[in-house]
Amino acid sequence: MSIASTFRAFRIHNDAQGYRAGLETLTLDALSPGEVVIKVAHSSVNYKDALAGTGKGKILRQYPMNGGIDVAGYVVASTDHRFREGDAVLCTGSGLSETRDGGYSEYARLPAQWTIPLPAGMTLRESMILGTAGFTAALSLYRMEQNEQRPDMGPVVVTGASGGVGSLAIAILAKAGYEAHAITGKIDQFDWLISLGAKQCIARKELYWGQRPLETSRWAGAIDNVGSEMLAGLTRVIHPYGNIASCGLAAGHDLATTVMPFIIRGVSLLGIASAGTARHTRERIWERLAGEWKPAQLDTICTREVTLDTLPEVFDGMLAGGSLGRTLVNIA
Repeated sequence: MSIASTFRAFRIHNDAQGYRAGLETLTLDALSPGEVVIKVAHSSVNYKDALAGTGKGKILRQYPMNGGIDVAGYVVASTDHRFREGDAVLCTGSGLSETRDGGYSEYARLPAQWTIPLPAGMTLRESMILGTAGFTAALSLYRMEQNEQRPDMGPVVVTGASGGVGSLAIAILAKAGYEAHAITGKIDQFDWLISLGAKQCIARKELYWGQRPLETSRWAGAIDNVGSEMLAGLTRVIHPYGNIASCGLAAGHDLATTVMPFIIRGVSLLGIASAGTARHTRERIWERLAGEWKPAQLDTICTREVTLDTLPEVFDGMLAGGSLGRTLVNIA
């Protein structure tokens, strides 16, 4: 495959002229170094992408840089023997749009170490509907099961359930045989969450955790996208030896709780750091996402599709809490 001499990318600057982002024309030499060059087919929009694209969060560590923490496409050139021209591949996290150019570009140059062959049973489009959000949700369940979480222990609750990670977590839990419960501030989306596999939906404003260090337990585990008071409340209501996967901080990074749930009930709080996950674990997770954990409702979870031209329209709404499910970026 030939590589175009110039191509378009959504590039972010922060210099003497201020913080700005938009479409630019680049050459391959402008991209971060890497062994694998791909023609990009799809990317996605995550909360971190919205923060980076608007400058409302300190995501990028150097400038200028292409946005987009997810990317999938076809190999057009490689100096690594593991990848050949025409191979379908994906990459999520791994420094994309933080320390190296990301996926909002018609071409991307990736380190072979973090480039994952598209697993059998999955299309490039599906891989980016999942993206970092699906990988994070699956990594949460993977870590919980490593710590002996099982479906027969009882229901697992997902907070921030209408967002990208939350909606995919509901669908993945249901596919894996768990009874999934959803907590969301968007009560108008209860039917949508039930269609994804939620057995019970709870309005965030109706929650009352109680203030004792331990309250009556309600769930066998949790995948929390919210943090702060929500996460603190969850620690008080998880069954003995259940797990809480902490993978988001939509409400804040603080955590005011006690050690009582951990030393009396044996509750485990698991940190989910998806961006830096080791390659061998990445491969296991993506194989499961293409197989026994693959949600049947990916087209339902993909609630919006945009192009590079319309990409910036998404960011402010997402940061204001207006997102639902996943936004796919079509680039090819």
